[in-house]
Amino acid sequence: MFELVPFNRRRNQMQNSDRDVYDLDRVFENFFNDSVFPSFFSHSGMMKVDIRDEGDKYVLESELPGVSKENINIDIEDGHLSISVSQQEQNEEKRENYIRRERRCSSMQRSFALDNVAADKITAKLENGLLTLNLPKLEPNKPAGRKVDIE
Repeated sequence: MFELVPFNRRRNQMQNSDRDVYDLDRVFENFFNDSVFPSFFSHSGMMKVDIRDEGDKYVLESELPGVSKENINIDIEDGHLSISVSQQEQNEEKRENYIRRERRCSSMQRSFALDNVAADKITAKLENGLLTLNLPKLEPNKPAGRKVDIE
């Protein structure tokens, strides 16, 4: 159902599992990663998703703290499920001798290939910052059985 392969967008390549100690590109990339400079790289806004197989359905869970359901879009098109979040926040504070205005925009999106899923029966629920999607599996086509009489 889900074909998830980690992809490193900054270097446009599939992630490699081998660790070369003398790879200077990787040393610098790991130094300047999300934990050091979280606002500069796209991984800081990456939506974390867990997927479970419960036999008759898949359950997809994504943690979206502080996001209201009006800011979440779930679309199914051409066999792909896309979850996107777009938020805009604006704060303004006025006091005697100064004005402070702050604006923040954030967006993130994840897409998944849907195989063996009944797309018309997908349900979603947002509760306490946890988005839960139930993705019912398609019923397998059982071959029509019959008894063959011997003549």
